[in-house]
Amino acid sequence: MTIEQIFSKLKGDKWIWIIVLILSGWSLLAVYSSVGTLAYKEGKGTELYLFKHFAIIAVGLVLMYLSHKLDYRYYAGISKMLMIITIPLLLATLIFGDSINQANRWLTIPVINQSFQTSDLAKLALITFLARMLSRKQEDIKDVKKSFVPIMGAVCAVFVLIAVANMSTAVMLFSVSVLLLLIGRISFKQISIVCIGCGILLMLVAFLGPRRATYMSRIEGFFHTEETIDGSGAVPFQEDKNFQANNSKIAIATGGFFGKGWGNSVQRNVLPHPYSDFIFAIIIEEYGTVGGFVLLSLYLALMYRIIRIVTLSPRAFGAFLAAGLGFSLTIQALANMAVAVGLGPVTGVPLPLVSMGGTSILFTSVALGIILSVSRNVEELKGKEELNDVVKPRRVVVGTI
Repeated sequence: MTIEQIFSKLKGDKWIWIIVLILSGWSLLAVYSSVGTLAYKEGKGTELYLFKHFAIIAVGLVLMYLSHKLDYRYYAGISKMLMIITIPLLLATLIFGDSINQANRWLTIPVINQSFQTSDLAKLALITFLARMLSRKQEDIKDVKKSFVPIMGAVCAVFVLIAVANMSTAVMLFSVSVLLLLIGRISFKQISIVCIGCGILLMLVAFLGPRRATYMSRIEGFFHTEETIDGSGAVPFQEDKNFQANNSKIAIATGGFFGKGWGNSVQRNVLPHPYSDFIFAIIIEEYGTVGGFVLLSLYLALMYRIIRIVTLSPRAFGAFLAAGLGFSLTIQALANMAVAVGLGPVTGVPLPLVSMGGTSILFTSVALGIILSVSRNVEELKGKEELNDVVKPRRVVVGTI
């Protein structure tokens, strides 16, 4: 089967498909290059992690294909069911979830003994639910009781349940929600009140929550960037609370303009999570500033194509859906890159479609599939309009010349 035949079966914006395939291929190279230390610690071969990552990407592409084949209007009904499932799952994660790095973010499915990060499901559920509510409440959008309370109730509930264990994801999801609310014509005054309220909740979680020591350490470390470098050029973990951030900066600084070349990273042996949280630093170290700029351009190009879909969508639900999912993906990518280059405190947010991970890649793929479903609908409507223009009978005027 030729490339043209493959692309003929893929509907929606072709540029989005191309960008996703490029990011997926780059992800395989970056992950394979950066899992050496992890493989050594666990006594496994790097090829095992490569095959596992390849399998996850392949499943993600299949989910993306299946999601884009389903008419996006069906997701309006699915969103309500997802929200009903998501709230108890987030609560169960806080109580019974697996504790990793002093945070209960993962929940293990009993039968198949497979863990997944419930916040990834929550992002998809909340954005689709907001798109549904905003599109249906446009006539009463200024009504506090009918529109504002049910919409903001869902946002605040998800925000609080995620923030307890994963503040960075909660803040990003809340930011995306606020953007959607502004697009959906919710009163700016009402949004401001909720922002103030969520800000207070955020401070309470940061100062009084179970991870207050971690949050305060990262915030303090971001504003106090002293570092101690040993003879090897690395920052000793015992002597620097900014261990990850500083070694990330070293990777970027030593990468230069064109990089050290694929597989030649040094900081991958020092950074705790070079294959996930700090994979952008490893990419710059190996591919240089040029590689980092290309990767950033791919995400910006992806957002541009999504915005184009939003502007062309004739239905409010499709526009809100594509905008929310697109903003979520782009903000997450920019946040990961910002942390790697020292523009923000360490967050633990993966780089979409590039970092190694299971649920992150799978739910991101589903989100992109939904966006492509909106794009497919736009193309079909455009095709029908063009067809009507072609077959429309011409008026024959009888009279003098």
